[in-house]
Amino acid sequence: MNNQPKVIIYTAVWCAFCHAAKEYLNKLGVVFEERDVEKDPNFGMEAVNKSGQRGIPVLDIENNIIVGFDRPRIDAALKSHKLI
Repeated sequence: MNNQPKVIIYTAVWCAFCHAAKEYLNKLGVVFEERDVEKDPNFGMEAVNKSGQRGIPVLDIENNIIVGFDRPRIDAALKSHKLI
């Protein structure tokens, strides 16, 4: 059994869209792991490796990678993995 979290979000404290994405996931009741790219540069490299770019937030929903607070794509990924 894989113990990896189903939803990972790469964030930074100053990122307004990161806060919006986390609030949205909380509102939906989705459990997620937050990885702050400023506190741990390795998280920043993970986000770049997964997304191919340096923007945040990066959401990893069961290996569906979404860059930015793209609500329709977030909803679609959560629904496809039966997380909402």
